[in-house]
Amino acid sequence: MALRVDATLLIRKIRDLRSLTFRRYRVKEKWAASRPKHPPTSLAQQHFDVTYNTQLGQLWPSVRVALLSERKYGALLNHFCNDAFVEDLHSQGCTDFITGTDREVRAGLECDSEFEVEKRDDVVQQQSSLPHLSPNIKCFVFPRGDITRFKPARPDMSGLLSYYLMDAASVLPCLALDVHEGHNVLDLCAAPGGKTLALLQTQAIGFLCLNDASVSRTLRLRKVLHSYIPKQLLSQERLRITSFDGTKWAGIEPNTYDRVLVDVPCTTDRHSLMEDDNNIFTKSRTGERRQLPQLQLGLLLAGVVAACPGGEIVYSTCTLSHIQNVGVVEQAIYLAQENHGIQLQVVDLRPFTHMFRNTFHFASDLHLGEMVVPHLAANFGPIYMCKLRRLT
Repeated sequence: MALRVDATLLIRKIRDLRSLTFRRYRVKEKWAASRPKHPPTSLAQQHFDVTYNTQLGQLWPSVRVALLSERKYGALLNHFCNDAFVEDLHSQGCTDFITGTDREVRAGLECDSEFEVEKRDDVVQQQSSLPHLSPNIKCFVFPRGDITRFKPARPDMSGLLSYYLMDAASVLPCLALDVHEGHNVLDLCAAPGGKTLALLQTQAIGFLCLNDASVSRTLRLRKVLHSYIPKQLLSQERLRITSFDGTKWAGIEPNTYDRVLVDVPCTTDRHSLMEDDNNIFTKSRTGERRQLPQLQLGLLLAGVVAACPGGEIVYSTCTLSHIQNVGVVEQAIYLAQENHGIQLQVVDLRPFTHMFRNTFHFASDLHLGEMVVPHLAANFGPIYMCKLRRLT
Protein backbone atom coordinates (compact mmCIF):
# COMPACT_ATOMS: atom_id res chain seq x y z
CA MET A 1 0.00 0.00 0.00
CA ALA A 2 2.86 2.35 0.90
CA LEU A 3 4.54 1.60 -2.44
CA ARG A 4 1.36 2.50 -4.32
CA VAL A 5 1.10 5.84 -2.45
CA ASP A 6 4.76 6.63 -3.17
CA ALA A 7 4.25 5.90 -6.86
CA THR A 8 1.21 8.17 -6.99
CA LEU A 9 3.09 11.01 -5.35
CA LEU A 10 6.00 10.55 -7.76
CA ILE A 11 3.68 10.81 -10.76
CA ARG A 12 2.12 13.99 -9.35
CA LYS A 13 5.54 15.56 -8.82
CA ILE A 14 6.55 14.79 -12.39
CA ARG A 15 3.36 16.43 -13.66
CA ASP A 16 3.95 19.46 -11.46
CA LEU A 17 7.50 19.84 -12.76
CA ARG A 18 6.24 19.56 -16.34
CA SER A 19 3.67 22.31 -15.72
CA LEU A 20 6.43 24.59 -14.40
CA THR A 21 8.60 24.01 -17.50
CA PHE A 22 8.33 26.67 -20.20
CA ARG A 23 6.48 25.42 -23.25
CA ARG A 24 9.43 26.08 -25.56
CA TYR A 25 11.61 23.75 -23.46
CA ARG A 26 9.15 20.90 -23.36
CA VAL A 27 9.98 17.82 -25.46
CA LYS A 28 7.16 16.05 -27.23
CA GLU A 29 7.41 12.29 -27.52
CA LYS A 30 8.23 11.33 -31.12
CA TRP A 31 7.15 7.72 -31.14
CA ALA A 32 6.50 7.87 -34.88
CA ALA A 33 10.26 8.02 -35.51
CA SER A 34 10.58 4.39 -34.44
CA ARG A 35 7.02 3.21 -35.04
CA PRO A 36 5.57 4.61 -38.29
CA LYS A 37 1.88 5.38 -38.03
CA HIS A 38 1.40 3.79 -41.45
CA PRO A 39 4.18 1.22 -42.00
CA PRO A 40 4.96 0.16 -45.60
CA THR A 41 3.43 -3.28 -45.06
CA SER A 42 0.14 -1.65 -44.05
CA LEU A 43 0.22 0.63 -47.10
CA ALA A 44 0.95 -2.35 -49.34
CA GLN A 45 -1.96 -4.28 -47.87
CA GLN A 46 -4.35 -1.37 -48.45
CA HIS A 47 -3.14 -1.00 -52.05
CA PHE A 48 -3.46 -4.71 -52.80
CA ASP A 49 -6.89 -4.95 -51.21
CA VAL A 50 -8.17 -2.32 -53.60
CA THR A 51 -6.26 -3.39 -56.72
CA TYR A 52 -6.38 -7.17 -56.47
CA ASN A 53 -9.95 -7.33 -55.18
CA THR A 54 -10.93 -5.77 -58.51
CA GLN A 55 -8.47 -7.84 -60.54
CA LEU A 56 -8.93 -11.26 -58.93
CA GLY A 57 -12.46 -10.95 -57.55
CA GLN A 58 -13.54 -13.89 -55.38
CA LEU A 59 -10.06 -15.42 -55.65
CA TRP A 60 -8.39 -12.54 -53.78
CA PRO A 61 -9.36 -13.47 -50.16
CA SER A 62 -7.71 -16.91 -50.43
CA VAL A 63 -4.66 -15.50 -52.23
CA ARG A 64 -4.40 -12.79 -49.58
CA VAL A 65 -4.34 -15.37 -46.79
CA ALA A 66 -1.62 -17.33 -48.60
CA LEU A 67 0.51 -14.21 -49.15
CA LEU A 68 0.32 -13.40 -45.45
CA SER A 69 1.25 -16.98 -44.47
CA GLU A 70 4.66 -18.61 -44.46
CA ARG A 71 5.83 -19.25 -48.00
CA LYS A 72 7.14 -22.59 -49.26
CA TYR A 73 10.65 -22.97 -50.59
CA GLY A 74 12.41 -25.29 -52.97
CA ALA A 75 15.96 -26.59 -52.79
CA LEU A 76 17.75 -26.01 -56.10
CA LEU A 77 20.44 -28.66 -56.26
CA ASN A 78 23.98 -27.54 -56.97
CA HIS A 79 25.62 -30.00 -59.36
CA PHE A 80 29.00 -28.37 -58.79
CA CYS A 81 28.96 -29.58 -55.17
CA ASN A 82 30.66 -32.94 -54.54
CA ASP A 83 28.59 -34.02 -51.53
CA ALA A 84 25.99 -36.78 -51.92
CA PHE A 85 23.05 -34.95 -50.37
CA VAL A 86 20.18 -36.13 -52.61
CA GLU A 87 19.47 -39.16 -50.43
CA ASP A 88 19.22 -36.87 -47.41
CA LEU A 89 16.55 -34.77 -49.15
CA HIS A 90 14.66 -37.91 -50.16
CA SER A 91 14.76 -39.12 -46.56
CA GLN A 92 13.08 -35.86 -45.46
CA GLY A 93 10.16 -36.55 -47.82
CA CYS A 94 11.21 -34.19 -50.62
CA THR A 95 10.90 -34.92 -54.35
CA ASP A 96 12.34 -33.27 -57.43
CA PHE A 97 9.29 -31.65 -59.00
CA ILE A 98 11.02 -31.21 -62.40
CA THR A 99 12.42 -34.61 -63.32
CA GLY A 100 9.53 -36.64 -61.96
CA THR A 101 6.87 -34.48 -63.62
CA ASP A 102 8.64 -34.45 -66.97
CA ARG A 103 8.85 -38.23 -66.99
CA GLU A 104 5.18 -38.67 -66.07
CA VAL A 105 3.85 -36.21 -68.63
CA ARG A 106 5.85 -37.60 -71.50
CA ALA A 107 4.78 -41.13 -70.62
CA GLY A 108 1.14 -40.00 -70.58
CA LEU A 109 -0.99 -39.49 -67.50
CA GLU A 110 -4.48 -40.83 -66.89
CA CYS A 111 -6.99 -37.98 -66.60
CA ASP A 112 -9.62 -37.67 -63.90
CA SER A 113 -12.21 -35.57 -65.77
CA GLU A 114 -13.36 -34.39 -69.19
CA PHE A 115 -11.68 -31.05 -68.49
CA GLU A 116 -8.39 -32.80 -67.87
CA VAL A 117 -8.86 -34.84 -71.03
CA GLU A 118 -9.26 -31.63 -73.01
CA LYS A 119 -6.19 -30.15 -71.41
CA ARG A 120 -4.20 -33.32 -72.09
CA ASP A 121 -5.29 -33.35 -75.73
CA ASP A 122 -4.19 -29.73 -75.93
CA VAL A 123 -0.76 -30.74 -74.63
CA VAL A 124 -0.43 -33.56 -77.15
CA GLN A 125 -1.38 -31.30 -80.04
CA GLN A 126 1.21 -28.72 -78.95
CA GLN A 127 3.92 -31.19 -78.04
CA SER A 128 6.38 -29.47 -80.36
CA SER A 129 6.18 -26.30 -78.22
CA LEU A 130 6.92 -28.22 -75.02
CA PRO A 131 10.45 -27.22 -74.01
CA HIS A 132 13.11 -29.81 -73.48
CA LEU A 133 13.71 -29.70 -69.74
CA SER A 134 17.36 -29.82 -68.82
CA PRO A 135 18.08 -33.05 -66.91
CA ASN A 136 20.60 -31.10 -64.83
CA ILE A 137 18.13 -28.68 -63.21
CA LYS A 138 16.70 -30.35 -60.13
CA CYS A 139 14.61 -28.63 -57.48
CA PHE A 140 13.29 -30.53 -54.46
CA VAL A 141 10.06 -29.54 -52.70
CA PHE A 142 7.96 -30.93 -49.89
CA PRO A 143 4.51 -32.34 -50.81
CA ARG A 144 1.46 -30.10 -51.16
CA GLY A 145 0.26 -28.90 -47.78
CA ASP A 146 3.58 -29.73 -46.11
CA ILE A 147 5.25 -26.56 -44.77
CA THR A 148 8.34 -28.25 -43.35
CA ARG A 149 11.40 -26.04 -43.55
CA PHE A 150 14.58 -27.12 -45.27
CA LYS A 151 17.73 -27.51 -43.23
CA PRO A 152 20.57 -25.09 -44.02
CA ALA A 153 22.71 -26.23 -46.95
CA ARG A 154 26.03 -27.90 -46.10
CA PRO A 155 29.31 -26.95 -47.83
CA ASP A 156 31.42 -29.70 -49.39
CA MET A 157 35.19 -30.12 -48.99
CA SER A 158 35.84 -27.25 -51.39
CA GLY A 159 33.41 -24.95 -49.57
CA LEU A 160 30.61 -25.03 -52.14
CA LEU A 161 27.05 -25.22 -50.80
CA SER A 162 24.89 -28.19 -51.71
CA TYR A 163 21.66 -26.40 -52.59
CA TYR A 164 20.13 -22.95 -52.87
CA LEU A 165 16.83 -22.21 -51.13
CA MET A 166 14.41 -20.20 -53.25
CA ASP A 167 10.77 -20.00 -54.22
CA ALA A 168 10.45 -23.11 -56.38
CA ALA A 169 8.20 -21.22 -58.81
CA SER A 170 11.17 -18.97 -59.60
CA VAL A 171 12.77 -21.90 -61.40
CA LEU A 172 9.95 -21.99 -63.96
CA PRO A 173 11.10 -18.95 -66.03
CA CYS A 174 14.54 -20.59 -66.32
CA LEU A 175 12.99 -23.84 -67.51
CA ALA A 176 10.75 -21.96 -69.94
CA LEU A 177 13.81 -20.21 -71.39
CA ASP A 178 14.74 -23.62 -72.84
CA VAL A 179 18.53 -23.22 -73.01
CA HIS A 180 20.26 -25.50 -75.53
CA GLU A 181 23.89 -26.51 -75.85
CA GLY A 182 26.12 -23.58 -76.80
CA HIS A 183 23.50 -20.85 -76.43
CA ASN A 184 24.57 -17.30 -75.65
CA VAL A 185 22.40 -16.15 -72.73
CA LEU A 186 21.74 -12.72 -71.22
CA ASP A 187 20.32 -12.41 -67.69
CA LEU A 188 19.43 -8.72 -67.76
CA CYS A 189 18.44 -8.32 -64.07
CA ALA A 190 20.47 -11.12 -62.51
CA ALA A 191 20.76 -10.25 -58.80
CA PRO A 192 20.41 -11.70 -56.24
CA GLY A 193 21.30 -14.84 -58.22
CA GLY A 194 18.77 -17.66 -57.78
CA LYS A 195 17.71 -17.78 -61.43
CA THR A 196 21.35 -17.38 -62.49
CA LEU A 197 22.26 -20.48 -60.51
CA ALA A 198 19.39 -22.37 -62.14
CA LEU A 199 20.66 -21.39 -65.61
CA LEU A 200 24.21 -22.44 -64.73
CA GLN A 201 22.96 -25.85 -63.60
CA THR A 202 22.07 -26.65 -67.23
CA GLN A 203 25.82 -26.82 -67.97
CA ALA A 204 24.88 -26.09 -71.57
CA ILE A 205 25.45 -22.32 -71.88
CA GLY A 206 28.11 -21.21 -74.32
CA PHE A 207 28.36 -17.67 -72.95
CA LEU A 208 26.46 -16.07 -70.05
CA CYS A 209 26.23 -12.35 -69.39
CA LEU A 210 24.92 -11.37 -65.95
CA ASN A 211 23.83 -7.79 -65.49
CA ASP A 212 22.18 -5.78 -62.73
CA ALA A 213 21.93 -2.00 -62.57
CA SER A 214 22.51 -1.96 -58.81
CA VAL A 215 26.17 -2.19 -57.81
CA SER A 216 25.29 -3.41 -54.29
CA ARG A 217 23.04 -6.13 -55.72
CA THR A 218 25.78 -7.11 -58.16
CA LEU A 219 28.15 -7.57 -55.21
CA ARG A 220 25.54 -9.83 -53.62
CA LEU A 221 25.30 -11.77 -56.89
CA ARG A 222 29.07 -12.31 -56.92
CA LYS A 223 28.94 -13.55 -53.33
CA VAL A 224 26.21 -16.06 -54.19
CA LEU A 225 28.15 -17.32 -57.22
CA HIS A 226 31.33 -17.79 -55.18
CA SER A 227 29.34 -19.87 -52.68
CA TYR A 228 28.02 -22.26 -55.34
CA ILE A 229 30.18 -22.18 -58.47
CA PRO A 230 33.85 -23.34 -58.74
CA LYS A 231 36.31 -20.48 -59.11
CA GLN A 232 37.71 -21.85 -62.38
CA LEU A 233 34.29 -21.54 -64.01
CA LEU A 234 33.78 -18.00 -62.74
CA SER A 235 37.12 -16.87 -64.14
CA GLN A 236 36.51 -18.23 -67.63
CA GLU A 237 35.71 -15.95 -70.55
CA ARG A 238 32.34 -17.69 -70.89
CA LEU A 239 30.87 -15.64 -68.03
CA ARG A 240 30.70 -11.87 -67.62
CA ILE A 241 29.20 -9.76 -64.81
CA THR A 242 28.27 -6.13 -65.42
CA SER A 243 26.39 -3.30 -63.67
CA PHE A 244 24.94 -1.30 -66.54
CA ASP A 245 21.54 0.33 -66.87
CA GLY A 246 19.63 -2.57 -68.42
CA THR A 247 17.27 -0.26 -70.32
CA LYS A 248 20.28 0.89 -72.41
CA TRP A 249 21.29 -2.64 -73.45
CA ALA A 250 19.85 -2.21 -76.94
CA GLY A 251 22.69 0.20 -77.64
CA ILE A 252 25.31 -2.08 -76.10
CA GLU A 253 24.75 -5.51 -77.68
CA PRO A 254 21.84 -5.62 -80.15
CA ASN A 255 20.96 -8.82 -82.05
CA THR A 256 23.38 -10.90 -79.98
CA TYR A 257 21.78 -13.46 -77.66
CA ASP A 258 19.95 -16.74 -78.30
CA ARG A 259 18.12 -16.49 -74.98
CA VAL A 260 17.33 -13.47 -72.78
CA LEU A 261 15.87 -13.58 -69.28
CA VAL A 262 14.24 -10.32 -68.17
CA ASP A 263 13.30 -10.82 -64.51
CA VAL A 264 12.38 -7.23 -63.75
CA PRO A 265 12.15 -5.25 -60.49
CA CYS A 266 8.51 -5.13 -59.36
CA THR A 267 6.36 -4.52 -56.30
CA THR A 268 7.49 -7.93 -54.97
CA ASP A 269 4.07 -8.55 -53.46
CA ARG A 270 4.94 -11.07 -50.77
CA HIS A 271 7.90 -9.09 -49.47
CA SER A 272 5.86 -5.87 -49.54
CA LEU A 273 3.22 -7.46 -47.31
CA MET A 274 5.62 -9.09 -44.86
CA GLU A 275 8.75 -6.93 -44.48
CA ASP A 276 9.08 -3.21 -43.75
CA ASP A 277 12.80 -3.25 -44.57
CA ASN A 278 13.58 -2.27 -48.18
CA ASN A 279 9.86 -2.06 -48.94
CA ILE A 280 8.82 -0.41 -52.22
CA PHE A 281 5.71 0.96 -50.44
CA THR A 282 7.83 3.13 -48.14
CA LYS A 283 6.50 6.67 -48.62
CA SER A 284 9.88 7.99 -49.75
CA ARG A 285 9.79 5.44 -52.63
CA THR A 286 6.33 6.34 -53.94
CA GLY A 287 7.75 7.88 -57.12
CA GLU A 288 9.96 4.85 -57.72
CA ARG A 289 6.99 2.51 -57.34
CA ARG A 290 4.85 4.50 -59.77
CA GLN A 291 7.62 4.39 -62.36
CA LEU A 292 7.95 0.60 -62.20
CA PRO A 293 5.83 -0.21 -65.30
CA GLN A 294 7.87 2.23 -67.38
CA LEU A 295 11.13 0.72 -66.11
CA GLN A 296 9.85 -2.80 -66.78
CA LEU A 297 8.83 -1.86 -70.31
CA GLY A 298 12.25 -0.34 -70.98
CA LEU A 299 14.01 -3.46 -69.71
CA LEU A 300 11.83 -5.82 -71.75
CA LEU A 301 12.30 -3.81 -74.95
CA ALA A 302 16.06 -3.77 -74.35
CA GLY A 303 15.99 -7.54 -73.91
CA VAL A 304 14.01 -7.94 -77.13
CA VAL A 305 16.55 -5.89 -79.11
CA ALA A 306 19.44 -7.76 -77.47
CA ALA A 307 18.04 -11.08 -78.70
CA CYS A 308 19.04 -12.23 -82.16
CA PRO A 309 16.35 -13.00 -84.79
CA GLY A 310 14.95 -16.40 -83.86
CA GLY A 311 16.00 -15.88 -80.27
CA GLU A 312 13.63 -16.15 -77.32
CA ILE A 313 12.92 -13.86 -74.39
CA VAL A 314 11.25 -14.72 -71.08
CA TYR A 315 9.76 -11.83 -69.11
CA SER A 316 9.04 -12.54 -65.44
CA THR A 317 7.97 -10.80 -62.23
CA CYS A 318 6.98 -11.77 -58.69
CA THR A 319 3.80 -9.71 -58.60
CA LEU A 320 0.12 -10.34 -59.32
CA SER A 321 -0.25 -6.90 -60.90
CA HIS A 322 -1.96 -6.95 -64.30
CA ILE A 323 -0.34 -3.60 -65.14
CA GLN A 324 3.18 -4.88 -64.42
CA ASN A 325 2.58 -8.23 -66.14
CA VAL A 326 0.24 -8.45 -69.11
CA GLY A 327 0.16 -4.67 -69.53
CA VAL A 328 3.93 -4.40 -69.94
CA VAL A 329 4.10 -7.32 -72.38
CA GLU A 330 1.32 -5.90 -74.56
CA GLN A 331 3.07 -2.54 -74.79
CA ALA A 332 6.42 -4.19 -75.54
CA ILE A 333 4.97 -6.21 -78.43
CA TYR A 334 3.48 -3.04 -79.95
CA LEU A 335 6.55 -0.81 -79.41
CA ALA A 336 8.99 -3.45 -80.64
CA GLN A 337 7.23 -3.36 -84.01
CA GLU A 338 6.51 0.37 -83.99
CA ASN A 339 9.93 1.65 -82.86
CA HIS A 340 12.34 -1.14 -83.86
CA GLY A 341 10.64 -3.03 -86.67
CA ILE A 342 10.82 -6.22 -84.63
CA GLN A 343 7.97 -8.70 -84.88
CA LEU A 344 7.37 -10.84 -81.80
CA GLN A 345 5.44 -14.08 -81.38
CA VAL A 346 3.99 -15.08 -78.02
CA VAL A 347 4.96 -18.66 -77.20
CA ASP A 348 2.11 -20.66 -75.67
CA LEU A 349 3.27 -21.86 -72.24
CA ARG A 350 0.08 -23.74 -71.35
CA PRO A 351 1.56 -27.15 -72.27
CA PHE A 352 4.59 -26.25 -70.17
CA THR A 353 2.66 -25.17 -67.08
CA HIS A 354 0.30 -28.15 -67.42
CA MET A 355 3.27 -30.34 -66.58
CA PHE A 356 3.57 -28.74 -63.14
CA ARG A 357 -0.10 -28.38 -62.18
CA ASN A 358 0.34 -30.85 -59.30
CA THR A 359 3.07 -28.71 -57.72
CA PHE A 360 1.88 -25.15 -58.35
CA HIS A 361 -1.45 -23.35 -58.48
CA PHE A 362 -1.77 -21.47 -61.80
CA ALA A 363 -4.13 -18.64 -62.74
CA SER A 364 -6.76 -19.92 -65.15
CA ASP A 365 -7.87 -16.82 -67.03
CA LEU A 366 -4.76 -15.04 -68.35
CA HIS A 367 -4.83 -14.33 -72.07
CA LEU A 368 -1.10 -13.61 -72.17
CA GLY A 369 1.53 -15.55 -70.23
CA GLU A 370 1.15 -17.79 -67.18
CA MET A 371 1.15 -17.01 -63.46
CA VAL A 372 1.71 -19.04 -60.31
CA VAL A 373 -0.82 -17.86 -57.74
CA PRO A 374 -0.14 -18.35 -53.99
CA HIS A 375 -2.35 -21.03 -52.47
CA LEU A 376 -2.26 -22.39 -48.91
CA ALA A 377 -1.75 -25.96 -50.13
CA ALA A 378 0.99 -24.86 -52.54
CA ASN A 379 2.25 -21.57 -51.17
CA PHE A 380 4.67 -20.60 -53.94
CA GLY A 381 4.73 -17.40 -55.96
CA PRO A 382 3.43 -15.12 -57.18
CA ILE A 383 5.47 -15.63 -60.33
CA TYR A 384 4.35 -14.30 -63.71
CA MET A 385 6.11 -15.28 -66.93
CA CYS A 386 5.59 -14.71 -70.63
CA LYS A 387 7.75 -16.10 -73.42
CA LEU A 388 8.34 -14.19 -76.64
CA ARG A 389 10.06 -15.35 -79.82
CA ARG A 390 11.75 -12.73 -82.00
CA LEU A 391 10.79 -13.35 -85.63
CA THR A 392 12.62 -10.46 -87.30
